[in-house]
Amino acid sequence: MPDTGDAKGGVLVDAPWLAEHLHDPGLRLIEIDVNAAAYGSGHIEGAVLWNVYRDLKDGNYQLVDKTAIQKLIAGSGIAPDSTVVFYGYGPAMGFWLMKLYGHADVRMLDCSRDTWKEAGLPWTTEVPAPATTEYRLPDPDERLRADQTRVRTAIDDPSVMILDVRSELEFRGERFWPSGGLEPGGRAGHIPSAVHLPIDGLRDDGGAFRNVEAVREIFAPLDRAGAGEVIPYCTIGIRACTTWFALTYLLRRDDVRVYEGSWAEWGRMPESPVETS
Repeated sequence: MPDTGDAKGGVLVDAPWLAEHLHDPGLRLIEIDVNAAAYGSGHIEGAVLWNVYRDLKDGNYQLVDKTAIQKLIAGSGIAPDSTVVFYGYGPAMGFWLMKLYGHADVRMLDCSRDTWKEAGLPWTTEVPAPATTEYRLPDPDERLRADQTRVRTAIDDPSVMILDVRSELEFRGERFWPSGGLEPGGRAGHIPSAVHLPIDGLRDDGGAFRNVEAVREIFAPLDRAGAGEVIPYCTIGIRACTTWFALTYLLRRDDVRVYEGSWAEWGRMPESPVETS
């Protein structure tokens, strides 16, 4: 697969590039969302859906195990040498997942579904049926994630910044879920010592990441605080993975771990410390 020539490290591809390479035999396209509604109404030609709640998370909002991930990847027609391109509601989660398991060529479409569709590019309701591949995953790279035990330790560790990238209402404890809903048995609020830094401004109106200077300005509080290791979290991990991507691939940090359980796990654990403000 040819390089994109993208100034942002070659991992972000624009719509013209994807349209040109859409039918390349080595390319696999994955749409990521939290349900099937948008995908069912129409999607980029050749795209397979990964439903976060059905395919990536278990009943406790933990990432499903290696066996399930391997089955998902192989069933999506992905081979070890495939170029995998993610788009949709939560593409950074797919990107992070593939890097967690060491896949070499992973990219993201640097625009929204709507931008692609409005440009008149290939769009369909047909669901592809890719041939299942033989894909044996290596062990995950644990440097890319943090579990709740690591987060607990980080609360009192000044060398680690726990970064809450949710909305202000979520951080203050006025809502558990981004939509405003509460969770039976769950508590709203934030992890003690967490720094609040919403990431709403990372993308422009067309869904593309802003330039590196603008991204650096959004994350300037990390530099001013002298942050070493950074552990971003959100509600189920989508915004946390987006933060990880921006810090790791756009700003070139190598000390970022996603708290994959995020608030959906932390806020539902009776023994976890919770603060509100």
